[in-house]
Amino acid sequence: MTNPIAESSIVVRFAGDSGDGIQLLGSQFADSTAVAGSDFSTFPDFPAEIRAPVGTTFGVSAFQINLGSRRIATAGDAPDVLVAFNPAALKVNLPLLPKGALIILNTDEFNERNFQKAHISADPRTTGELADFRVIEIPIKTQTLEAVKPSGLSKRDAEQCKNFWGLGCVLWMFGRDRAPIEAWINRKFASEPAVLAGNMMALAAGHAYAETAEHSAEIPQFAIGPAPMEDGDYRSITGAEALALGLAAAGELADKPILFASYPITPASPVLHYLARYGELGVATFQAEDEIAACCAAIGASYGGAIGVTSSSGPGIALKTEAIGLAIATELPLIIVNSQRGGPSTGLPTKTEQSDLYQAIYGRNADAPIPVVATSGPEDCFDIAIEATRVALRHMTPVFLLTDGYIANAAGPWAIPDMAKYEKIASNAAPAAPGDGDAVKRAVWKRDADTYGRPWVPPGTPGLAHRIGGLEKDLHTGDISYDAKNHQAMTELRFAKVASVAKYLPHQTVEQGPTSGPLAVVGWGSTHGVIWRAVEAARKEGIDAAQIHLRWLNPFPENLGALLSGYARVLVPEMNMGQLATVLRDRFEIAVEPLTKVSGQPFKIAEILAAIKAAAGVARAAE
Repeated sequence: MTNPIAESSIVVRFAGDSGDGIQLLGSQFADSTAVAGSDFSTFPDFPAEIRAPVGTTFGVSAFQINLGSRRIATAGDAPDVLVAFNPAALKVNLPLLPKGALIILNTDEFNERNFQKAHISADPRTTGELADFRVIEIPIKTQTLEAVKPSGLSKRDAEQCKNFWGLGCVLWMFGRDRAPIEAWINRKFASEPAVLAGNMMALAAGHAYAETAEHSAEIPQFAIGPAPMEDGDYRSITGAEALALGLAAAGELADKPILFASYPITPASPVLHYLARYGELGVATFQAEDEIAACCAAIGASYGGAIGVTSSSGPGIALKTEAIGLAIATELPLIIVNSQRGGPSTGLPTKTEQSDLYQAIYGRNADAPIPVVATSGPEDCFDIAIEATRVALRHMTPVFLLTDGYIANAAGPWAIPDMAKYEKIASNAAPAAPGDGDAVKRAVWKRDADTYGRPWVPPGTPGLAHRIGGLEKDLHTGDISYDAKNHQAMTELRFAKVASVAKYLPHQTVEQGPTSGPLAVVGWGSTHGVIWRAVEAARKEGIDAAQIHLRWLNPFPENLGALLSGYARVLVPEMNMGQLATVLRDRFEIAVEPLTKVSGQPFKIAEILAAIKAAAGVARAAE
């Protein structure tokens, strides 16, 4: 038996039909990696169709994971190992592989019928296309059917176990313990004894196949040790689950119930699925008949004294726009989660973009500003949910929380927090009833001098009955007003309220590099990890670059303008056509160089590193 190959990190990609259980295979391998203590980052990549035609290239589902014994910031530029369950999966993913990569092929699917479905003219194993790679051919379906015979499953159901056969094989390759996966299978399929038995048999058989002496020289083993991390209890978590937990925690910190009102839409739906499980934590969920109803229900919850939260992706946010304006006019707290996706209209529902920044900052009728915050990764979603809720309750305003399809579905290690270290979330309590008439009106609409948040007065509060609605109101009494000067004052108040958020934000810091110099790379959202790795690589090559990553996008931290003015060039990579770059130019009147990508795929480290080198070269020439 050969010795395991020691690696500081390695990128593995699983690919097959959308019905092959690829996402389950990948997520379970990620869980096993978390248990082993390695750092990791994942990238699920699947088609928009619920079930595309079997064997076609547009039906390929993939799951990529970068795991290592060092800090892992991205899911990796290129796979070192590809497990391809059919020819279409090989065809789609082969261009991603570097020379020398290991390819494991399920040879049972390499036949003329599947070649035709994938528009492959000749078997790639015979054309020389795979000459630059190390290829291992395994009849995975045949092995699976043989292994699960004792379970009594039908042939069709037995074939569905092949993802666990593949998982068993890969667990052996990386020295992972099968016990956590077996415990999961026991829980998941407890009510289906035959399916439980079949998956257990497939998992064990795949592991045994890889371990068998005559194959050990062919199938390599990799030694990926634990990564250096701060002490604590860790688990694997996706962005959607972390966001759901964060919203539930925010309710507890505020001592308020949560109502999450949503309408199903990709990639936002998982947040609803997770929150539906948290009823015992004071979270109520409501699946509305449409996006407008969902947003209005969340506003109704806030009107009643609960924390209203609504969620969608770009198309659904567009439908919620008028209701969001109502929340601004009524000065009620509302959390609006936007899980961004690719393209206008239906677009690319399962692909990622950062193309809704304009929508969040500007996308309403009239002058209707809203605070906007963005999460930078799965592990950041928990804290972002708490922070957004804190701002919404402190300033009595809707808050946009931006995430995207990559963050929502990707997973990474998460240190389970000590909730005793979190500050309670305060809200603007209802005042004592001052009497009758104008005194009540002025008490209800008297805003805090620092936050401009008004008292939160649920209906039925004794002595504080008041008028509220979408028509413009008098600044002091809440009565309907068409007065020109009053409308000017109310518009200025709404802008002052959002601007006041900046007073409570920490100053913007530099994550890597100098606080002034020739080049700053500025990012937001899910570009954080790839920018971090690219700037790290550039600095190792002697390029004097800095990394600045923004959490708050409206308002910006108070020192951001001064900080950016200290750099000769500002490079802004984002998965849109330059939206943050435009906002930065508008706010600070600085020269910004956008680096845009709208392919539905995240940036690669190499793409940003190349742009850094180009920008640094231009800066040096200018000197």
